[in-house]
Amino acid sequence: MPQFLTLLPPDEARAILLSHLAGPLPDSVSMDSSLALGRVLAEDILAPHPLPEFPRSTVDGYAVRASDTFGASESLPAYLTLIGEIPMGAPADLVLAPGQCALIHTGGMLPSSADAVVMLEYTQTARTSAASANPESAGASEIEISRAVAVGENVIQIGEDVRAGETVIPRGASLREAEIGGLMALGRTSVRVARKPRVGLISSGDEVVEPNQAAGPGQVRDVNTYTLSAVAARAGGEAVPYGIVRDDFEALLSAARTALAECDAVLITAGSSASTRDITADVIRKLGEPGVLVHGVAIRPGKPTILGVADGKAVIGLPGNPVSALVNGWLFVAPVIEKLLGALPRPRPTVMARLTINLPSLAGREDWQPVKLLPSPEIGRGAGGEGMQAEPIFGKSNLIFTLARADGLVRVPPDATGLSAGEMVEVRLM
Repeated sequence: MPQFLTLLPPDEARAILLSHLAGPLPDSVSMDSSLALGRVLAEDILAPHPLPEFPRSTVDGYAVRASDTFGASESLPAYLTLIGEIPMGAPADLVLAPGQCALIHTGGMLPSSADAVVMLEYTQTARTSAASANPESAGASEIEISRAVAVGENVIQIGEDVRAGETVIPRGASLREAEIGGLMALGRTSVRVARKPRVGLISSGDEVVEPNQAAGPGQVRDVNTYTLSAVAARAGGEAVPYGIVRDDFEALLSAARTALAECDAVLITAGSSASTRDITADVIRKLGEPGVLVHGVAIRPGKPTILGVADGKAVIGLPGNPVSALVNGWLFVAPVIEKLLGALPRPRPTVMARLTINLPSLAGREDWQPVKLLPSPEIGRGAGGEGMQAEPIFGKSNLIFTLARADGLVRVPPDATGLSAGEMVEVRLM
């Protein structure tokens, strides 16, 4: 029976695996910026011009010379002559002389010699010519200002958002909604992004059948191909399924060789437990150098995880149990994809919550415990409740709905023998 080597902590095991990968992939693709949500940039984005390109008002009101409003108050207002209105979407051709103002709208261009904007709420028409009673028409001739403004108040200056030539989005950034909006503001309608790494997925086991088949006695439907495909997709990769392979060394080696030739990384599920049917490690050794790097990780679930590299590509053997495969997919597969993409470090979404019951663990092993997030009963009672409670969901690693019912995972560090009820814990959201 194959034996596990010395079990490595997950962080150390992951570091060893990533250190053997060159990354990022050398090729990139050009695509429409509007379709690039979630993609990783393969180039630095430099601003071709400043944003904004002209001084703009942030409010509806009157463009003024700030010095003309100094000392103005409700009891002693300032009076300025209205000389016109700044048209939206057009240059501001007006030039303000001392004691003059111009009607301006949010986003409008500040006229020459104006350096501030008084909000409409602090003004009123003091005198109107007989031509019109509308204060926003040319007939309004004098505006009463009841509040002073400072230079630059209610104004966005040229380049206040972005300076010309500035790197506004670095290579490796994952494009979110805000970045796509920024690209459009700069006129960048196409960008170069990293090609999605192809991740070959092989599910092995004589007992495994396709999800669309009836599972007979002793058989189970394939779960891992689909959960790990989702892990790959969420991390920015492209899953390439190679089907279900029977428990046979030559058959698995043949499928793995095909996947390795056609993909950037390969995942094999099942066949990684320490038993007479453990052939995954032998297959990885046959695929190429350096072969198996880590055989066994000090973690629950997923101790029999195998991490290897063949010809510069990651080959990972994951346990067949769905919970083990999925948790270790998050911990090991996603980082591989992110390295191949050249992605900058991404913050993991987490929340703090109070543990509802004691959570036992074995020292020397890192545990990842599924939890359900519940509202704290202390909310609104003035007892300083932290907002959420973390309720552990217990179940064996072959029960996929253990994770389906969970909102996140709590990490129990290897130097602890558990966590106590009432303790604040960090929940990594799924």
